Amino acid sequence: MKVLSVASEAYPLVKTGGLADVVGALPAALAPHGIATTTLLPGYPAVLTQVAGAAIHRWRDLLGNEARLLKGEIDGHPLIVLDAPALFAREGGLYAGPDGRDWPDNWRRFAALARAAAEIARGGVKGLTCDVLHAHDWQAALAPAYLRYAATPVKSVVTIHNIAFQGRFDAEIFPELGMPASAWGIDGVEYYGGVGFLKAGLAAADAITTVSPTYAREILRPEFGMGLDGLIAARAAQVHGIVNGIDPAIWSPGDDPALAARYTSRTLARRATNKRAVEAAFALTAGDGPIFTVVSRLAWQKGMDVLIACLDALVDMGGRLALLGSGDAELESALHDAAARHPGRIGVRIGYDEGLSHLLQGGADAIVIPSRFEPCGLTQLYGLAYGCVPIVARTGGLADTIVDANVAALGAQVATGFQFDGVTPDALLFALRRAIDVYADPAAWQAIQRRGMKADFSWAASGAAYAALYRGLSEA
Repeated sequence: MKVLSVASEAYPLVKTGGLADVVGALPAALAPHGIATTTLLPGYPAVLTQVAGAAIHRWRDLLGNEARLLKGEIDGHPLIVLDAPALFAREGGLYAGPDGRDWPDNWRRFAALARAAAEIARGGVKGLTCDVLHAHDWQAALAPAYLRYAATPVKSVVTIHNIAFQGRFDAEIFPELGMPASAWGIDGVEYYGGVGFLKAGLAAADAITTVSPTYAREILRPEFGMGLDGLIAARAAQVHGIVNGIDPAIWSPGDDPALAARYTSRTLARRATNKRAVEAAFALTAGDGPIFTVVSRLAWQKGMDVLIACLDALVDMGGRLALLGSGDAELESALHDAAARHPGRIGVRIGYDEGLSHLLQGGADAIVIPSRFEPCGLTQLYGLAYGCVPIVARTGGLADTIVDANVAALGAQVATGFQFDGVTPDALLFALRRAIDVYADPAAWQAIQRRGMKADFSWAASGAAYAALYRGLSEA
């Protein structure tokens, strides 16, 4: 069975967040189930420098631009790159320019990606076919809509990685999308008087998936559905929650080259070397007390304002913090202020460093994730694998993957972390206090670490679930 997976990023070629990890891991996860996955990516400079394949198709006019398809590989699996220099050959980020503002032609860039995907799925590119088209997030979500309005029998899936990002644009772009007039309507691409890329995909796809079962239920409610809850509810029978996995070949403390010392659940004492490395990297005063870490986009969604409100109290309780992330300028400034107030107790690194994120998981004692909503989350899974105990808000995939260390769970020896309800300073502080109390009992803390490290959050179960979904669609 052949699947075309379409996305705006995929690890290890190009990454801004968890979407890339998922898209990069899917081909290997699906292969044991007889699913051959081809990934379609935009031809960003970072991708083209790693792909030297021959051109297999050309367009003189793909939404107003010349483009071609290049054939390559991603971790040994088939890759197709949409090389359209006018759309993707530019300095800056994937979605925004050097000034941090979204590219004004993002609608055209990703509509072209979706249009190319639909052409491939329809058999319009010689030598390429698929049974199912799988579109990830708003950047690829127009692909099922293109299939729908071309009356193509190929089945399609849209995965919502974060419903907050929807790809909404002014109505004036609609004539340039190359869709029939009938596509402009409440059951098509029109969304609150404009064009909604994600909305169009959700209306057109044969199946919708979210990246955790709890998130699939949450987005039926207005506070999580971000304006799309009515459409999701209307299509509830087609919605499936499949929790993300992590790649143990990349995230394994036993053979991770980014760590100062490698270890397993049986050799947890070796984590102390990584803890010293974290202290050095973040200018923290050396000590035996707990180090909490945050590896996150600095945004309201991630609850960073609530974390900041707790930092003075965290230090008073004997905790230290090592934070790696970037985002909202006001949050960045507040974190720098906290670090200045507490030298040696709070260390902040603005930006992202893949190797340093691994070291933090391997050396910090606990990772704090106070998200107001979290479709799945991957950092808590990395924390489990590395014995970096997760402290999480009870939402989305965080609720699905962490067993709270309450009295019953500790007694039954099933706890893997700490959960709290309501993203408020009081709720987070109570969870931090609970964690510090358990940390004071080394045997109890190490038991939580070992249970997390032995949990299976690989892609095995998730790959099987996606394979079953694809087969069900193709046989329908």
